[in-house]
Amino acid sequence: MFDRVTDFFAGDFAPHGFCLLWDPGLVWTHIISDVLIAAAYFSIPIALVTFVRKRPDVEFGRMFWLFALFILSCGMTHVMSIWNLYNGDYALEAVIKAITAAASVPTAILLWPLLPRMLAIPSPTMLQKKNDELADALAERDRVLAQLRDEVVHRQKAEAALVQANKMEAVGQLTGGIAHDFNNLLQAISGNLELIGLAPDQPEKVARWAANATQATERGTKLTGQLLTFSRRQRLDTRVVDVGGLIEGMTELLRNSVGPTVDLSVSVSDELGAVRSDPTQLELAILNLAINGRDAMPSGGALQVTASRRGDKVAIAIVDTGIGMSQEVAERALEPFFTTKGPGRGTGLGLSMAYGVATAAGGTLEIDSKVGEGTTVTMLLPLELSGDGEGADRDEHSGTDRPVRTTHVLLVDDDPEVRSAVADMLVARGHRVTAAENGAHALLELEREEIGVMLLDFAMPGMNGAEVAARAIELRPGVRLLFLSGYADSQAIDAAVDGRAQVLRKPIGAAALFAAIEDMLD
Repeated sequence: MFDRVTDFFAGDFAPHGFCLLWDPGLVWTHIISDVLIAAAYFSIPIALVTFVRKRPDVEFGRMFWLFALFILSCGMTHVMSIWNLYNGDYALEAVIKAITAAASVPTAILLWPLLPRMLAIPSPTMLQKKNDELADALAERDRVLAQLRDEVVHRQKAEAALVQANKMEAVGQLTGGIAHDFNNLLQAISGNLELIGLAPDQPEKVARWAANATQATERGTKLTGQLLTFSRRQRLDTRVVDVGGLIEGMTELLRNSVGPTVDLSVSVSDELGAVRSDPTQLELAILNLAINGRDAMPSGGALQVTASRRGDKVAIAIVDTGIGMSQEVAERALEPFFTTKGPGRGTGLGLSMAYGVATAAGGTLEIDSKVGEGTTVTMLLPLELSGDGEGADRDEHSGTDRPVRTTHVLLVDDDPEVRSAVADMLVARGHRVTAAENGAHALLELEREEIGVMLLDFAMPGMNGAEVAARAIELRPGVRLLFLSGYADSQAIDAAVDGRAQVLRKPIGAAALFAAIEDMLD
């Protein structure tokens, strides 16, 4: 076997040039052609290897390596053709051709199965087509998004219109209820005043009629207080309030308000504690809740008013055995002006006003109701730990017997009837009064004369009361400021005069006005 291999490589064969009769033209044609072919074949593997090494992500990398070997072998066969023109090494040429064959056959075998996958590789034309399709899809998406934005805008406009319609319905309910209540109040006031005018020489009847008119005025004050508390425009006179004492003190008022058909029970836990709130508004909130409970029992029933400790809060609960509320009604019960009562029977401010008082004190209001089983409304107010509220909310008129102190009062109000009535009250008390119809006039008077107390309205044309007060402090740093207004913007007043002013709400009785002025003088 070894001898046969040796004979294969050791044969003495004539060079290929003999076959060409050493014709120079033929010899050089073969040489040049083989050199060019071999150079081309050798450059192709270099290019393939470079491509594969720089693009390791190419899926057909192994095929490229095998193809490079095949091309390199083909180039070597042409080099051997040049060599064998002058040398007869046909055995070596045969080996190189065998290697070429070994490389070409697997290449051909592997190429055909890969052909479908290679055809699937997108061409530049296909890529451009896909890019165009993607651009069209993006344009369609942008169009749909623009349409969606338009629809959102339209929906928002529709929702805004619905909200506005609900507001108008609420305002209609409000105005209907308030108009009914105020018409009754005005009838009571005007009727009693007319009776006084018809019989001024009957002092006992005049006193009774005047008391009736005063009582109607107080009812109007409570109604406007509800409106202001709900609107959060009223300045709340917060202080430490003994809840137990407040509820016990208003028991008779509650009993008279709910009427004889309602069995009222009031229960206050021992050592209940105090809260920080406006006692007048808290009392009004409890009264409103009790009246709501009464109205929920048209045929009578039981009403419980309880006050107890619940953790770090005081719970004031009003429980009735009335018709109750459905879930839908209970969810809307705290909405302003929402009411299930008939026209003229309520403004829908009771619950929302009570909620406003509770939240102003840092607490909340809960409603638990079932149809046919009654309703429990609970005000949860944080305990006041800084004091026990010993009578703080019950000493408002404790100084009514003290000696009268008078001063020079600058009265500023744009309403001539209010200005005249308040001035007459103050003069009757012994005060000296200078009246001004607007802020500019008031400041001129303040420059001319020494003023002890400046009594201001808030809502006035030109400069409002807060602006006038701020200018007044600049002119007279020691002047005392007292606001008498039905529209008291607490934040505007505090910002202008840094908390130096006191505020009273219109309408106010003479005794409360005198007490406030004398407190300031003290």
